[in-house]
Amino acid sequence: MALCSSTFKHHSYLQSSLTLLLFFASWGVWWSFFQIWLTDPESGLGLNGAQVGTIYSANSLGTLVIMLFYGVIQDKLHIKRHLVIFASVIMTLIGPFAIWVYRPLLEDVFFVGVFAGAIVLSAGFMAAVGLLEAFSERLSRIYNYEYGQARMWGSVGYAVVALAAGFLFTVNPELNFWFGSAFGLLCLLVQICWKGQVMPGSTATNAAVTPSLREIVGGLYSPQMGAVILFVLLSWTFYTVFDQQMFPQFYTQLFDSPERGQQVYGVLNSIQVFLEAIMLGLVPILMRKAGVKTTLMLGMFVMFFRILGCAVFQDPVVISFIKLLHAPEVALCILPIFRYFTLHFNPALSATLYMVGFQVASQVGNIILSPVLGALRDDIGYQPTFYVIAGIVLVAGAYGMLILKRDDQHVEGDPFVRDSKGGSMIEKKA
Repeated sequence: MALCSSTFKHHSYLQSSLTLLLFFASWGVWWSFFQIWLTDPESGLGLNGAQVGTIYSANSLGTLVIMLFYGVIQDKLHIKRHLVIFASVIMTLIGPFAIWVYRPLLEDVFFVGVFAGAIVLSAGFMAAVGLLEAFSERLSRIYNYEYGQARMWGSVGYAVVALAAGFLFTVNPELNFWFGSAFGLLCLLVQICWKGQVMPGSTATNAAVTPSLREIVGGLYSPQMGAVILFVLLSWTFYTVFDQQMFPQFYTQLFDSPERGQQVYGVLNSIQVFLEAIMLGLVPILMRKAGVKTTLMLGMFVMFFRILGCAVFQDPVVISFIKLLHAPEVALCILPIFRYFTLHFNPALSATLYMVGFQVASQVGNIILSPVLGALRDDIGYQPTFYVIAGIVLVAGAYGMLILKRDDQHVEGDPFVRDSKGGSMIEKKA
């Protein structure tokens, strides 16, 4: 489905796009500098690699628990917005929490602060991103619009705030968190004041698609789901630790001063996410031509190349171009993995399966790997650690080629037909 004028008249598409834009703006304005805020001794808390790893590990544990709750409950709620509203309330409170609660606790009672942050940051952002993405993807199948073309507005929101985040951070890091609250409030108002589109079909039909607890548990414990979880653990988990826990400080240290590095990083982050938004609109077209699995494997190659490039090069200009590869990589991984779940599993379980098979699996890996890789980075440095991560991602790509199902194999959800001759993609809508 092309992004045209008729798409912008689509009620559900507009609401979903605006929600994702405001959510990612609320998250990105502080999250893009969160690792620098934790480690910088002048403008932040000055924590070491092991402490940062502990924080990320605890956040992943909190995300895992809350995301399991979000996935199961949202599949029961179907397209009701109760959990989206709850997450928006937490987003609105990020400024007061980070400044008046989180920082003092991390400075004075470290592990209490870690525990508090794991709950609040996970409920409002790190678990909420899976909730909102799964919710939007479900709406796209019900109301017949491209999920990627709604999700790209989330990247636009992140890109806009990332452009200003570096400059705000150098003035006062607290401003980043206050802007996060402001965007969170706007997102909350959208959920409360914008009445959702009436779902097509009768009440009986709508109830019939609500999965039972037995169906949810059966989907989670299938061998096929286990294969996907292992693939995610070996790939996206290691990449997440690389990109969130290590890359920001690694990049800013390449410059003459931390302040200059932070400003350039903010601008570069914005450019990268603008490109990501474009790719989210284009990858669905590529996926129709190449297929779901092939597109996902292409994303794995880009992931490996980016991590390896950061291990090999030290020039800030070269590293800047390498960072921009994050833009196609996100679209090439996120969109195919969503489609993989709705292709090979029951689409009514999409929220739970996406959160467990992709989001929760990556969080389990973060719990285990964040402290380990953080300590490894303290011992051997950034670039040798990047070599280790790149090697594991390469293994994950080979594993995915062998284990993941082809598009025409084991189809239990919405079938996928490639648009190889310019025709329409044939899908059975949920």
